Amino acid sequence: MALNKQAKILTPKQQELTLSYLERTRYPLRNKIIFMLSYKAGLRAKEIANLNWLMVCDSEGNLSREINLINKASKGKQSGRIIPLHKDLAVLLAELLSRQQKNKHFNLTNRIITTERDNKTSPQAIVNFFYNLYKEIGFEGCSSHSGRRTFITTAAKNISLAGGTLNDIRMLAGHSTLATTQRYIEYNTDAQKKIVEMV
Repeated sequence: MALNKQAKILTPKQQELTLSYLERTRYPLRNKIIFMLSYKAGLRAKEIANLNWLMVCDSEGNLSREINLINKASKGKQSGRIIPLHKDLAVLLAELLSRQQKNKHFNLTNRIITTERDNKTSPQAIVNFFYNLYKEIGFEGCSSHSGRRTFITTAAKNISLAGGTLNDIRMLAGHSTLATTQRYIEYNTDAQKKIVEMV
């Protein structure tokens, strides 16, 4: 994929504006979770659609500290992974879990993201959700991949502070090769200038 064809990453200000916009939608909690699964967990549209409570809860039905994404919910073999749960996303998931557990038909195998008419959603519906969201807000060049690229780029910028490497980012992203992960990372020419001066 050519660099100029990639989805734009979201600035912190854009993230705030999007969450504020979603707060005023018909299903604010669900919609904010969809958005945060993208940029706080780096999930693909297919993964957001396929995520169920079993992947974010422990055996007793309590919210876990991580997302245990299975291969079947992702792109197939070796694309499943464990992603630590961001505290802001955990708060929203805990609220939704509490609401859904009141339903007598609740089961940990239930999908997290549902619609008004169905107890699940499709990857294409998630892609459409992001398309309409960014079009409505006026974020040109953004798509369902923007949150994922934002997650990977932000993580790459900060991984050395956490004592990790780009290989840790590759694993969080569910990529089979480091080359794929590197294509997701937004380059920073200012940072490149500064690092050259430090050499």
